[in-house]
Amino acid sequence: MQSAIVSNRFILGIITFSVSFGLSLVPNWDFKQALVTGTITVLATYAAALFVDRRRRNHEMLVLNSLHKHIKEMEGLKSRVVREVNQVEEQHSLLYKESKQLQNQVAESRNQRDSLHRELSSFAGQRKQLEAELINLTTELHTLNNNQTELNDSLSSLTAEKRRLELNCNVSRAELAQLQTQLCELQQEKQELESNLTLLGRLKPQLEEKLYELRIKIQDLEVEANNKNQLLVSTTSKREDLEASLNSLQTQLATQQTELKNLQGQVSLLQEERDLLQNQVWELLQQIEILNPEPILDNTQEDEIDLFPFSELLEPLESIGGQVIASENLPQEWIDLLKKLPQQEIQVLKAIVEQDNPNTTIKKIAETNITMPHLLIDSINGRANDTIGELIIEPNTETPEVYQEYMMNVKKMIAMYEDLVTRRTL
Repeated sequence: MQSAIVSNRFILGIITFSVSFGLSLVPNWDFKQALVTGTITVLATYAAALFVDRRRRNHEMLVLNSLHKHIKEMEGLKSRVVREVNQVEEQHSLLYKESKQLQNQVAESRNQRDSLHRELSSFAGQRKQLEAELINLTTELHTLNNNQTELNDSLSSLTAEKRRLELNCNVSRAELAQLQTQLCELQQEKQELESNLTLLGRLKPQLEEKLYELRIKIQDLEVEANNKNQLLVSTTSKREDLEASLNSLQTQLATQQTELKNLQGQVSLLQEERDLLQNQVWELLQQIEILNPEPILDNTQEDEIDLFPFSELLEPLESIGGQVIASENLPQEWIDLLKKLPQQEIQVLKAIVEQDNPNTTIKKIAETNITMPHLLIDSINGRANDTIGELIIEPNTETPEVYQEYMMNVKKMIAMYEDLVTRRTL
């Protein structure tokens, strides 16, 4: 019995450890934390099992003590009832002896009366001589009759007492029968407990066989866990390789951004040169008109002058990474932010603004650019914080959303980007 309890506790500890270890390992893949959680769970389970076992044993001891007390009380009651029955039987025997003696006395008195009658009949002639004796005898007879009536009254009272004692005896016998039935029930319960003990003894080898099978299954599960750990190690190595490639891509992105800044500086220089050349062209044209007031150019020549390469630079335009956009209705810091945002991040902003649930679109954009959705959102917020000093996307939400106070500027920025794309396609 003790070995079966120990084996059950061992099985319970293994199951709780495996379950808690697996549940704590799945979300974070932290073996130390999972091991600590498993050991704490096993200790808590064993403490709860010991507490429940102690409570059960205390309850069983209380039940056994109460049964022993009840049995002792019943035995005491039985002994008292037996003593009372013996006393009643003794009183009954005494009363029976007294009634026998009284019957003998009555018989003797009757015999004496008969003898007196015979003597009276035989001695009728001697009546006068025996009148005194007759008077004495009549008085004695009267006293005997009185004694007889008294004896009859006492006999009736004795019979009533006998009936009462018989009733008490019957009640005590019924109580004894109930006690015997209760003793029989207790003996049956004892036999059932003994049969249960024998049954548990028979089931012990079967439980040991099941324990052996469970140990074999645990070994198989440990082998599977080792295989999964190896697979996890391989996945972690692949993840590290991906992180390394991601870092290299980020470094390439940083170099491209520096190149973009250099190109922006070159474009600004070209714009200054454009302004100077424009001024020089207009001065030359004015000098030509002053020197030769007649028109020296026909329409075709005017068209050629209009097709001069710098005519495209007459409009107020700004260059962003090789793209040209208008900047009339958007603040300067938002234009700078649009300059810094790459194409994939602008697509993410467009999906957040135009769609109710943009998670799938953001995930596709991230997979296309070999990154993750939250990294794209963090990059947009970082660029916005560096440029305008505020975050434009709400962090730590399941569905990303743009703050309402920045929604109008973001929509203008996206419309400006789309206008630029249409111009380049045309």
